[in-house]
Amino acid sequence: MLLVAIGFTVFILMGMPVAFAIGISGALFFLQNPDLPFTIPVQVTVSQTQNFALLAVPLFIIAGNFLNKSGITEQLLKLASVMTGRLRGGLAQVSLALSALMGGVSGSAIADAAMQARMLGDAMLKRGMSKGFAAGVLSFGSLLTPVIPPGIGMILYGTIGQVSIGRLFAAGFVPAILLWIALGIAVNVTARRRGYPPERDRRPSVAEVGTALRGGIWALLFPVFLLVGLRAGVFTPSEIGAFAVIYAVVVGIALHRKLTRASFLEALEGSLADVGAVMFLIALSAIISYGIVYEQVPDQISQLILGLTENLQAVMILIVIFLLIAGFVIDSTVLIIMLTPIFLPLIEQLGGDPVHFGMVFIIAATIGNFTPPVGAAMYAVCSILRTSIGEYTRESVAFFAAVALVTLALVFLPDLVLFLPNLLFNR
Repeated sequence: MLLVAIGFTVFILMGMPVAFAIGISGALFFLQNPDLPFTIPVQVTVSQTQNFALLAVPLFIIAGNFLNKSGITEQLLKLASVMTGRLRGGLAQVSLALSALMGGVSGSAIADAAMQARMLGDAMLKRGMSKGFAAGVLSFGSLLTPVIPPGIGMILYGTIGQVSIGRLFAAGFVPAILLWIALGIAVNVTARRRGYPPERDRRPSVAEVGTALRGGIWALLFPVFLLVGLRAGVFTPSEIGAFAVIYAVVVGIALHRKLTRASFLEALEGSLADVGAVMFLIALSAIISYGIVYEQVPDQISQLILGLTENLQAVMILIVIFLLIAGFVIDSTVLIIMLTPIFLPLIEQLGGDPVHFGMVFIIAATIGNFTPPVGAAMYAVCSILRTSIGEYTRESVAFFAAVALVTLALVFLPDLVLFLPNLLFNR
């Protein structure tokens, strides 16, 4: 597997698309093992696309695009402004609230960061906020989106690791709230030091709150319906993806009346590109996964880590550090697909809970979207706001520290993650 790792690194540094880098470097494994028939890469690639459990991935992507075209985003922005407009930092606090509310709609940190940069970026700059600060808030704030159900990372981790997706969905709420609070404190401290004013100068009236809640109610109820459907056994994870699509269409056409024929086709077109990219990546990752299993890499890594320590929390911290380093050059989706089969057995061997580890794992893997040199969300926001990576990095230190502290708390306090899943799923 050394040749595979070198090949993958070289291809990524050359700027090759990640899916092709995975597929070609995986094929190198079979070139150096002539005893293995070269038909295997084709077979495993095709068989990976036949995994019924992965049907939830494209369905939730389609549902998210339909919801975005249904006018829900504008309603959630109004609700976020009512909720947090009087806090120090103004639109920066509003952007964090919008990311939390958008969790059930988007599911993608990159999509949320780019959308918010276009919606709020210029307005934040006009209010005197520096470009680096605005970019950092909009980028790191989008971490809330994949942590709240139905994040695509949860579905991939649950499917690959055979972990209850219903419990993973329930586990995301408390970590998301903690991340929101930590990032909000970081924004507040910076805003007070620099004199960034609140967005609103008075408390919202009861009528304003009621109007905002009515406008965003269908987006807020979306993750609730998902959890209830899974908990009651009405849907399997794949079936609830189909329910999500129907829900999004009904909300867009019958309730908000914003999903027209043109926007419907735009959502389908966008979904086609998103689904194609994700599923192509998943399919080609099966080539490397075959080599990982064949060479017993999980056992070797387990032995290496256990040679250092057998303390569960220490092992999780080592994995988090590894994910942070790997996230500098590898996308979070790739990390989840490739490393779940390696690290999850090790955590279970030490007596760790797969749902607890899953949330820590997904958060740590997603942080790579916001860090140089290849963070996709970082580049999306910086390009829209026309700010340098250097300024972004300097202004984002406080946000990175806030996320790191929450991640450490989740490692050492598993009940923060498991409280809600255990309550809802009777464990």
